[in-house]
Amino acid sequence: MEINQLTPAEKRVWRAFATGTAVDFRPRGDEDVADGTDWGHERSVRATVLRHLLINGPQKPGEIAALKLSGARVTGELDLRYAQTDHAVRLSACRFDEVPQLYGWRVRQLNLSDSVLPGLTAATIRVEGVLRLTDCRFRGPVRLGGAHIAGALFMDRANFEAPDADEPALQLNQVAIGDDLWAPGLRARGQVRLTGASVAGAVNFRDTEFELPSGTALDAQNLTVGSDVRAPCLTARGRVEFRGSRIPGCLDLLHSRLSQPGGTALRASSCVIGELWLRPDERIEGALNLRRSQIDLLTLEPATLPDQVYVNELTYTALTPHVPAEHRLTMLERDAEGYVPYAYEQLTAAYRRVGDDYAARLVQLAKQRRLRATRTWYGRLWGYVQDATVGYGFRPLRAAVWLLSLLAAGSIAYALHHPHPLKASEAPHFNPVFYTLDLLLPVISFGQEDAFAPDGWYQYLAYALIITGWILATTVVTGVTRSVSRQ
Repeated sequence: MEINQLTPAEKRVWRAFATGTAVDFRPRGDEDVADGTDWGHERSVRATVLRHLLINGPQKPGEIAALKLSGARVTGELDLRYAQTDHAVRLSACRFDEVPQLYGWRVRQLNLSDSVLPGLTAATIRVEGVLRLTDCRFRGPVRLGGAHIAGALFMDRANFEAPDADEPALQLNQVAIGDDLWAPGLRARGQVRLTGASVAGAVNFRDTEFELPSGTALDAQNLTVGSDVRAPCLTARGRVEFRGSRIPGCLDLLHSRLSQPGGTALRASSCVIGELWLRPDERIEGALNLRRSQIDLLTLEPATLPDQVYVNELTYTALTPHVPAEHRLTMLERDAEGYVPYAYEQLTAAYRRVGDDYAARLVQLAKQRRLRATRTWYGRLWGYVQDATVGYGFRPLRAAVWLLSLLAAGSIAYALHHPHPLKASEAPHFNPVFYTLDLLLPVISFGQEDAFAPDGWYQYLAYALIITGWILATTVVTGVTRSVSRQ
C-alpha cells in the first residue's frame, strides 16, 4: 500500500506506527464512543490499512514498532485470520463498523479497552501477553473459544449482548489463561460460556450480571482454576453451572442473587472445591444442586436455601455457620430425591467434628424418622413404638420414664387389690412394687409373679405390663446396640 493512497488520518497512524507513538483522535476524554457513527473521515481509518501495518508495517532501526490508536472509527472488516504480528496492538476507545476477524491470529499484546464493536471473532487467538477488553461494549457475540493467553484476560465492566438467543454472548470455552481472568462489573445479556476453560490464577466476577432467564446464563462446566473464583454480589437470572469444576481455593458467592424459577439456579455437582461460600442476600429462586461434590469448607446459610435441593453423595469436612440441627435438617428434608441416608451421615459427622454430640443425635433421630416413612405399615408401627419409648435409642432416658410410670401405676393398682396366692402356705409376703417389677422385667425374677395370680381386669393389667416390659426391653437393647456401634 502506497503512502499517497492514505487519508490524512491514516497517514498520521502510518507514521506513528514505526516508532510506537500513540495517536489519539479524541477531542476530549469523556466522549461516548457509541456515537462513533457520526465521526467523519478526519478520524476514520480503514481496516485494510491497519491490517497492512500489523502484517508488514514500516519499522525504524532502534525503535519498537507498535499500533497505539485511540478514538478512531475503523471502517471495513479487520481481517487478520492466521496472521502473525510481533508488535503490541492497542485500539482503545475505537468504533468498529464490522466484526473483526481474528481467528488464529498470533499477537504480542492486544488492548481493545473502551471500544464499541458489533462482535468479535477471535477463536484460537494466541496472545503472548495480556488481552484487555476493559469497558468494551459488544453488540454481537464474542468468540474466544480455544484462545491461549499467556498473561491475564481483563474484561472489567465490559458489556456483552447476543441478539440471537441461540448464540452465546461470550464464548471462552477451552480457553487457556496463564494468569487471572479479571472481570468485575461485567454485564452479559446472553450466555457466557467457560466450559473446559483453564485459568492459572484466579477468576474475579465481583458485581457481575449474567442474564439468560430461559437457560444457562453462566456455563462454567469443567472449569479449572489455580486458586479462587471470587463472585461476591453476583446477579444471575438463569442457571449458574459449575459442574465438574476444580477450584482448590474458594468459590465465593457471598451476597449473590441466584434466580431461575422452575429450573436449577446453581449447579455445582461433581466438583472439587476448597471452600464454597454460599450466603446470598436473598433466598435462592430455583433448585440447588451439589450432588457428588467434595468440599473442604461449606458455608451455607439455611434461611436462603430453596425449596428443592440435591445433596446426595455431597462430601464436606466442615460446615459453617454453626446453627442448631433443626435449621440444617430442612435442607435434607427438601432433597428432591427423597430420603438420602448419606446426607444425614455427612451432617452427623460435621456436628461430631466440632464436638456437638447433641446436634449429631438429633440428626440421627431425624434420619430414623425419615426412614420410617419408607417402611411397610407394620415397620412404621414398630418405628413409632421405638420413637415414643426411647427415641430410636438416641433418647434412652425415655425408657426410664416409661418404666417408672408403669411401675407406679402397677404398684398402686396391686396395692389396692392384692392378687390371691397360688399356694397360700408357700407364698412369700406380697409386695406390690416387686410384683410389678416381676411383670415388667422379662429377665429378672423376684419370685412374686410365680406366687400370685390376679383375677378380673387386674389379670389384663398384668398382661399389659408383661407385653410393655418386653417392648421396652427390646427397644432399650436396640438403642444400646446402636450407641455402642456409633462408638
